[in-house]
Amino acid sequence: MTMQRAEPSRRPVTRDSGRTATVSLSGSQTLAYTTYGAADGTPVLFLHGTPGSRRLGTLFDAVARSNGVRLLAVDRPGYGRSTPRPGRSVGDADRFVAAVVDDVGVDTASVVAFSGGAPYALASAAALPGRIDRLDIVAGATPPRVTGDRPVVQRLAGGMATTTPRLLRGAFRAQAWLARRRDPSFVTSQYTAGDASETVPEQAAAVVREDFLEAFARYRSGAVTEFRHTMSEWDVDFGEIETEVRLWHGTADTNVPIAAVRRLESILPTAHLRVLDGADHLQTLLDAVPQILEDYR
Repeated sequence: MTMQRAEPSRRPVTRDSGRTATVSLSGSQTLAYTTYGAADGTPVLFLHGTPGSRRLGTLFDAVARSNGVRLLAVDRPGYGRSTPRPGRSVGDADRFVAAVVDDVGVDTASVVAFSGGAPYALASAAALPGRIDRLDIVAGATPPRVTGDRPVVQRLAGGMATTTPRLLRGAFRAQAWLARRRDPSFVTSQYTAGDASETVPEQAAAVVREDFLEAFARYRSGAVTEFRHTMSEWDVDFGEIETEVRLWHGTADTNVPIAAVRRLESILPTAHLRVLDGADHLQTLLDAVPQILEDYR
């Protein structure tokens, strides 16, 4: 059987318009984040999905600037330019969140988390009640106790992360190789319910592909670690979360069905669900984040 070679996409690579900084953590570990929007605006941390990187913040550079928001998009450990943190848990996410807040010289900040960034945002809100003054979770992942049946791909990745992590790292390497050579819809189709090439704007699709590639540019351990986290209960005390939590979720999200998010809302004392009718996983991100940032005008 003859296999046809994938042709490289002719679409232009997106340029990162933000300013990237690096923070030293314990030992030789470092954490990277990029500032988008207004350099002296209201500080809002942005946590990418799983897998993902700080590059996803490029989508919201203009809207952050127009609303006076300093959007601080973080590479979690083991993604992009942030070094791996062996043995990290969901519950210790406050360490890297606090490091960024300290580095920009503010006492408090808000957090916007997309998809797989949700557990780390909630953990930080529980551990840093005086430093996170608002939390918006967009198409957020849910803990096992409320999730029910996960999509097959997520179950497979979570199982491999636990039992055969080296094999999963190899699979991610292969995915990144293909993503560099194919149309951006190869990546965006993982987050859409319909035909990604028709429903996702071209520039947004290009950014999502670059975000995916940056996630695996240096390491694969960040994604392996986080898929392993999906298989066990988060070590987060939801009762310790005092700040307002807004859950933004689409009714057509097949990555995280909204029924699980409704159950999460019921066990989060300060949570309120905002439903986006007909939106899938990626469309929820594209529609909700501009609304969120406009609230800071």
